Amino acid sequence: MAAVLDEVGKSAEKLVDEEKNEIVDEEDKTGAAEASKKKKKKKKKKKAGAGEASADVPEGEEDKAKDDDAVAEGTTEVNNGETEEVKKKKKKKRKPKDKGGVKQQTDPPSIPVSELFPDGNFPVGQIMVHGPAGVDDRMAKLRFTSEEARALDRMHNDIYNEARQAAEAHRQTRRHIMEWIKPGMTMIEICNELEETARKLIGEDGLLAGLAFPTGCSRNHCAAHYTPNAGDPTVLEFDDVTKIDFGTHINGRIIDCAFTLIFNSKYDPLIEAVRDATNTGIKAAGIDVQLCDVGAAIQEVMESYEVELDGKTYQVKSIRNLNGHSISPYRIHAGKTVPIVRGGEAIRMEENEFYAIETFGSTGRGVVHDDMECSHYMKSFDAGFVPLRLQSSKSLLNTINKHFGTLAFCKRWLDRVGCTKYQMALKDLCEKGAVEAYPPLVDVKGCYTAQFEHTLVLRPTCKEVISRGDDY
Repeated sequence: MAAVLDEVGKSAEKLVDEEKNEIVDEEDKTGAAEASKKKKKKKKKKKAGAGEASADVPEGEEDKAKDDDAVAEGTTEVNNGETEEVKKKKKKKRKPKDKGGVKQQTDPPSIPVSELFPDGNFPVGQIMVHGPAGVDDRMAKLRFTSEEARALDRMHNDIYNEARQAAEAHRQTRRHIMEWIKPGMTMIEICNELEETARKLIGEDGLLAGLAFPTGCSRNHCAAHYTPNAGDPTVLEFDDVTKIDFGTHINGRIIDCAFTLIFNSKYDPLIEAVRDATNTGIKAAGIDVQLCDVGAAIQEVMESYEVELDGKTYQVKSIRNLNGHSISPYRIHAGKTVPIVRGGEAIRMEENEFYAIETFGSTGRGVVHDDMECSHYMKSFDAGFVPLRLQSSKSLLNTINKHFGTLAFCKRWLDRVGCTKYQMALKDLCEKGAVEAYPPLVDVKGCYTAQFEHTLVLRPTCKEVISRGDDY
């Protein structure tokens, strides 16, 4: 019996213990529920006072606290839309802000290139070894490594940089015009768009920066020096071969560069011939190179091409009475000529000279003459005092000195600066030799002419084709 009573006693004690444990468990659950309620109340208070708290709590810490609370309340709140939005905001805030970034050019271009390159260092043109002066070309190659030549290079860096600025404005303008021009546009419309774009990009500032000469847009048998006067109704046609020739300058450092625009692919061989001839002239140029050697190299390449038009084959000819030229500050034709045929002068190119290497190819006779109404004019660079009797001539000469100096201009530009009734005065200035007239130059009617041109400088170490770009 004793054994039975002990088991009953143990069972009774076990029941008592289990009841105590259940009471403790219920108390724990009640306490946990109350603690959870209190915690939720605190969170509600925090959310209600979020506006006030943000004044004292740093922005990053506040976001972190919100995320921690969301995790404590369960995975549902972490995955809801509100929390995802918070995360997106945090990512946005972490992105670095663009402070004082470099400006990007607009389309169409309108920002001056000086603002695109705030450090004042403009893109360097194509660097090439000087052409061989005669048979021995060792000197041309050694110039690259000559310390003396490098020192001379550094001395003239300001001059090169001014020319590079003008070249960059030219590059961006011609890229825009190449894409913008379409058949059916008037020549005046084309010239106005080109010149206004170039003026913006160069940052026109009187004689310190601006256009170097009027836009040439000579078509077909007209090879050079045509720009429309006011009221000219000429329209660009699909079958036209148009030479776009314009210049920019900074402090008189002129960039003279031209290209030929076509829409009909049948003229491709003509375009290729002239482009190849220009590149050949650039390659042949260099310090101590004779100008006649450059002309011979150009003609050999130019006249190796043929073009078939409407079932007839034409040999491409170099226009013998057109040529390239040296350039000096505020003087587009500085005295030396670069022929594009054999037999030119044996004058040598010299260090730090600027040259416009330009070639003209024709399916006609290869000789041009004056024709059509004159549009290009330029004050004579070497003209001294010229006695003038007409007051209108004196007034016009003052206007030319103020706005153009010794740079070329046209009648449209005189209209632009407010000149009126200047025809007689302009004629008088030309007759007295104060101003030179440059009428359009044409080959035989019905033929086609093309032109390509680049400006280069013969630096002591190398030659730099300043106007070269990725367009050609």
